[in-house]
Amino acid sequence: MSEKSNFVDQIRVFCRSGHGGAGSKHFLRTKFNAKAGPDGGDGGRGAHIILRGNKNLWTLLHLRYFKNILAENGESGSGNNCTGRNGKDVYIDVPLGTIARDEETGELEAEILEDGQELILMRGGRGGLGNARFATPTNQAPEHSQPGEPGEEGWKILELKVLADVGLVGFPNAGKSTLLSTITAAKPKIADYAFTTLSPQLGMVEYRNGRSFCIADLPGIIEGAAEGKGLGHRFLRHIERNAILLFLIPADSADHRKEFNILLNELKEYNPEMLQKDFVIAISKSDMLDDELKAAIAKELPADIPHVFISSVTQQGLTELKDLLWKVLNQ
Repeated sequence: MSEKSNFVDQIRVFCRSGHGGAGSKHFLRTKFNAKAGPDGGDGGRGAHIILRGNKNLWTLLHLRYFKNILAENGESGSGNNCTGRNGKDVYIDVPLGTIARDEETGELEAEILEDGQELILMRGGRGGLGNARFATPTNQAPEHSQPGEPGEEGWKILELKVLADVGLVGFPNAGKSTLLSTITAAKPKIADYAFTTLSPQLGMVEYRNGRSFCIADLPGIIEGAAEGKGLGHRFLRHIERNAILLFLIPADSADHRKEFNILLNELKEYNPEMLQKDFVIAISKSDMLDDELKAAIAKELPADIPHVFISSVTQQGLTELKDLLWKVLNQ
């Protein structure tokens, strides 16, 4: 299968939680007392549908074949004050960084950020009360019990926003995949044409003393990505969760400052809050630059944003880049 079909970052599923069981309308009859009073038990609760974070999952691919998630109903109560069994809750395991929205209203209903975190997406209906609950001194033989409450149902949109410390931002062919494959063990597809990367790629960067941080290579942004051109719009949401954005600008770019401003503008158009993040600029493919050219390029770049010259091919500047990212991450 191609890499595109294996990375599923949005899926819609139909969910229905369980209905509550009905309360029982039962009267006890014994050998010596035909009217020993009401003893109808309560109905059981309908099953909940619960989202659960699982750090071993990276995409929503496993949900592609479960379009209908139907939870079990609670059982009805019975005589002898027996309560009906609760429905068995349904757990949907999702990768960390998943959000759930209601399809009709678009409202954000849940957000999973930690391993093992559980959030009820849809509540099961409550079980009805049995007639034993309605007995009073003046009404000792109540003839009524409650039906169970219905569960909830509807279409839900599950959306994954990649959780990474550093997001790589740049035009197609800026050298993002090459950098990722050099400083992590990830093996993204690398070729000399635009949009080689079709889905976000994650890699762990080993830092000193056994420490590490996570870096995500996102498909190339092009001018107009926020309006949906190229692949940009679909993947801009994955940048929302990164603490640092690493702008990768190739050394052979015609205008480094202009390229940075276009990228910045696309992020701003998509979500102005993106501009609150920490930025780092890396000039890639800089093994072909001498000191004079580096000084000239450095003058073009914004003074308030740290920058570093790197080359994935010759490993030049990669240690400085890791040091800089670690420093910004932990400041």
